[in-house]
Amino acid sequence: MFDKIGFDLWCHELRIPERTKAFIENIRNSNPVKRVTSNASNVSGRYCSRKMGVTIQFESHRVELPIVLELEQNKSVLEYYDQPTRIKLNYKSLKGKNVGILYTPDFFVIRSDSAGFEECKTEEELVKLSIEQPNRYSKGQDGNWHCLPAESFAMQYGLYFKVRSSQEINWVYQRNLIFLGDYLREVHEVNEVARLAIYSAVHAERGISLANLIKYSNKFTADDIFALIVAGDIYVDLYDEVLAEADKITIYANSDTARIHIKANEQSVVPRESIGLNIIKVEAGEVFEWDGILWTILNAGISSLTLQSDEGKIIILSGDNLKDLIQSGQIKRHEQTEKASLCSEVRMLLQGASSNDMKVANQRCEIVEKYLAGCKDSLGIPGRTVRRWVANYRKGMEVWNCGYAGLLPKTKNRGNRNSKLPDNTIELIKETVEQDYETKKQKTKYISYSGLVNKCLEGGIVAPSYKTFLKAIKSRPVYEQTLKRQGRRAAYKHESFYMELEVKTPRHGDRPFEICHIDHTELDIELVSSRTGKNYGRPWATFLMDAYSRRILAIYLTYDAPSYRSCMMVIRECVRLHLRMPQTIVVDGGKEFHSTYFETLLARFEVNKKTRPPAKARFGSVCERLFGTANTEFVHNLTGNTQITKNVRQVTKSVNPKGQAIWTLATFYDRICEWAYEFYDTVEHPALGQSPREAFEAALLTSGKRLNTMILYDEEFRIYTLPTTSKGSAKVDPGRGVKIKYIYYWADAFRDPEIEKKQVNIRYDPFDAGIAYAYVKGQWVVCTSEYYIVFKDRTEKEIRIATEEIRKQKNVHGKNFTITAGNIAKFLAPVEEQESQLLQNKKDLETRQVLEVINGGLGKKSLPNDDIKDDKSEFIPFLHDLKKIDVYEEY
Repeated sequence: MFDKIGFDLWCHELRIPERTKAFIENIRNSNPVKRVTSNASNVSGRYCSRKMGVTIQFESHRVELPIVLELEQNKSVLEYYDQPTRIKLNYKSLKGKNVGILYTPDFFVIRSDSAGFEECKTEEELVKLSIEQPNRYSKGQDGNWHCLPAESFAMQYGLYFKVRSSQEINWVYQRNLIFLGDYLREVHEVNEVARLAIYSAVHAERGISLANLIKYSNKFTADDIFALIVAGDIYVDLYDEVLAEADKITIYANSDTARIHIKANEQSVVPRESIGLNIIKVEAGEVFEWDGILWTILNAGISSLTLQSDEGKIIILSGDNLKDLIQSGQIKRHEQTEKASLCSEVRMLLQGASSNDMKVANQRCEIVEKYLAGCKDSLGIPGRTVRRWVANYRKGMEVWNCGYAGLLPKTKNRGNRNSKLPDNTIELIKETVEQDYETKKQKTKYISYSGLVNKCLEGGIVAPSYKTFLKAIKSRPVYEQTLKRQGRRAAYKHESFYMELEVKTPRHGDRPFEICHIDHTELDIELVSSRTGKNYGRPWATFLMDAYSRRILAIYLTYDAPSYRSCMMVIRECVRLHLRMPQTIVVDGGKEFHSTYFETLLARFEVNKKTRPPAKARFGSVCERLFGTANTEFVHNLTGNTQITKNVRQVTKSVNPKGQAIWTLATFYDRICEWAYEFYDTVEHPALGQSPREAFEAALLTSGKRLNTMILYDEEFRIYTLPTTSKGSAKVDPGRGVKIKYIYYWADAFRDPEIEKKQVNIRYDPFDAGIAYAYVKGQWVVCTSEYYIVFKDRTEKEIRIATEEIRKQKNVHGKNFTITAGNIAKFLAPVEEQESQLLQNKKDLETRQVLEVINGGLGKKSLPNDDIKDDKSEFIPFLHDLKKIDVYEEY
């Protein structure tokens, strides 16, 4: 990024007018004018830009994110800003009306030789907009898309406005940028021994596959190879070859060697035509040569083929016989296949024929051949019928040069297929279905039909039958009908799948830790207090899952509903177990995922965030499908599971899960961790063909262990996973310390006169209101509360509940009242009298046992213990064959 002097120098070199300079400075010094969100069809998110030092918003991960990655790597791009400002566009609508709108471009880009706005859209969207708003979006003679009103606005300041189409995105390059992201951000040091060994292997082979290079020597790793590719010390075409496909790509010493090698290969390749490849497509209409005669495939059945010679003779050949003839070289591909192929009309007849039609045609053909050969007796078919078939056969030869086509049965064309109802009745049926039945009222079919009959009687129109009306309803598109009757969410399951014909980035990534999902679920089990045995209800579980290997990376369990605390704790657990954080985290639209604390943590460790559209399961959280597996494989086999509560009328006191519950939060956490990290992790996954652990470890060998991204699980990291205030800092009050959420915290470091009355960065522990942290002179210091004895081990939620209770009490008396730490401490002291506060306190004590596992250090694993005497009988049921359990789709 520019500093003040650098920006002034850039403006001077490009002779930027003062008016334009002020306009650009306003964009540079302002926050984005809007926050992007995910709607019904897009995945939005935030990209951690090292070039800009901030997170950059993107509204679509299929258009805007690829452009962001390109801007980040393009050396001619000096700065870029998302949602920079609103600009006024003036143009004429399709009807000729003057239109003026305020519009926000996607990016403002400052390049080494220019500056301007850039708008990103899919090619399909641009084509649609050019029809709907031709005076706004149009394709120029240069083949590029233009937004003329926006270009006119930009020209006032000497800037450019460029429309970026998805058509210009190189998805191979995008995929490689994501794959190499860890090496682009953090330098991986390659020692001299590894460097020389890689150079030696690449030069010796003059082009070696990545898979073979990784296996070449134990003196270097995949990390060393990728680091040298990023540094430009060895060469691979990142625009044409996918690094994730190690066995398919070739690595060269440099670009010149690559060009020479590729050119030599092209010259040594003999054209396909000169090789004479004997490639025969076994499908209707294909022509080949057999013993000097051309034969056309009329029907390619499962076990046999019907063939016709160029003279009109028809034979039936088995698939095995055809295979033998091809292998022996007796059947050869005909060079003029296209010229000798059947006409399009015959192709349509053959393609539209069913297997039964082909079977009937084959039988008729056999009889016709006998008849034409002179064997007219003992055919078992009336002579008149045979003569009709022969006539149809000869007619087929005359018209299409294919007698077989004339023998195909035409029974499907019999009868009058047109509606016998008058046109006005048909129109009224359509109107009733679309405007009366397909409404939010959700009328029954019979009620809508009754209304239709009444309209017909009133208008003297022929009324249709109820069966005809039902047929009309059934003929309507299911998605559109459900959308109009029940809304978007209900209609989503009927929405068409849009298959991507162009290879883009894989939805689950190319390697472990590239894409991970976080999601929450309330598990189907009742838990009890470890001290009193009292029922505390169902726990909330937060899963962090690697999308590529389907491996569960971390689990967090609590009684509290999902919040930013759950998000930060599951990330803390992931780092404790794996010493890494994901490159991209995918979340849903829950407010806990958009909290300042969570987004600050991700930005601090340069983790990108993507947000799935609401109620769009196909965009897909793999965690959603994991929840069902966790319940059926594990939770539903434990005492106290809540399966029976789905049938409320069957729940009696003797079978009520609340009375059957025996598991505590801590012991259940141990067991679910054992299920996730030991059982689920080592059982073959149906979508992978191997276990998650095997897929995870195998991928690390080819994609690199990426130790340069390792995060130490120490006190400093733990502090970074703590939240801060909206301001992020607090003023040091001499003698009292810093004030955080009504409470003063003190540390001896605050005695320094240089610190007094200065702003310091702060963090507080949501699980212990007795302490906080302040960043003083380059290090984090522990601060204790002025009411430490009362606040010790009290959670943020307890403090919030107490604060709300105090406010309620004071509001009753109608007096203005200021919340202080003293008020809260005084309220919390006789906590036994406060039932809600007491319940929260006891739940937090249970949760603290889970936190002790997460905060326990690097060496401690979340594995089971033997606290429950009969835990084995509870734990055994999930150790069964995966083929016998319920399948919750592929995830």
